[in-house]
Amino acid sequence: MLTVSNLVVQYPKSKESAINHLSLSINKGEFVCVLGKSGAGKSTFIRSLNGLQRPTSGSIRWEGIELTSLREAKLRQLRSEIVMIFQHFNLIPRMSVFQNTLTGSFGKRAPYKNIFGLFSAEEKEKAYNVLKQVELSAHAHKRVEALSGGQKQRVGIARALMQEPRMLLGDEPVASLDPSTSRKIFELLKKIHIERELVTIVNVHDVQLAKEFATRIIAFRDGHLVFDDSPKQLTDEMFTNIYG
Repeated sequence: MLTVSNLVVQYPKSKESAINHLSLSINKGEFVCVLGKSGAGKSTFIRSLNGLQRPTSGSIRWEGIELTSLREAKLRQLRSEIVMIFQHFNLIPRMSVFQNTLTGSFGKRAPYKNIFGLFSAEEKEKAYNVLKQVELSAHAHKRVEALSGGQKQRVGIARALMQEPRMLLGDEPVASLDPSTSRKIFELLKKIHIERELVTIVNVHDVQLAKEFATRIIAFRDGHLVFDDSPKQLTDEMFTNIYG
């Protein structure tokens, strides 16, 4: 279980809090979509959950572990189970799909192995298996720079799966993709979510995607939580309250 208590995030030189006294709990098996206008606090919330953004005050507990007090080394270890998928993919363009996927295992390996690219047969087999899961086996040895946007995001998902996550975070993972590709990526995320019994939390601009795929929607406005309920409860009135 993820439990957030009285969370406040305020950036330096800002008079307003990006996240203002947020409290909520998210259970295993929930697929949560996060809505809100740009600057509402969505990305700050997501980035706080794996320590990419340190909170000003409050508590974030994951499976009984207080994340806000962890030192950087411990936090890096924890990120192997709280895994982020990014909007701009964060891949290495000149490396192959297969090589980029293998980098997902870096956090659990000795640094010298990463430097010299030493991977076991088991790690390589695992990489091929996750590429099969995201339907990229045929592209394994292509350079990432030759792929489409949707294919690049699938590589990002494959890299995340190499870490065997227990919580999957997405910071606008389909914002740069066309509607058809975005839907296919959400279908893939939902399939992985169910098969692996994850906690999944995804920021998304497309309200229809959220209503179709989420089991729960939360929404922010000016750093405040203004909606937390099932997709069916997201009425036109609530939509107006979120987006103005």
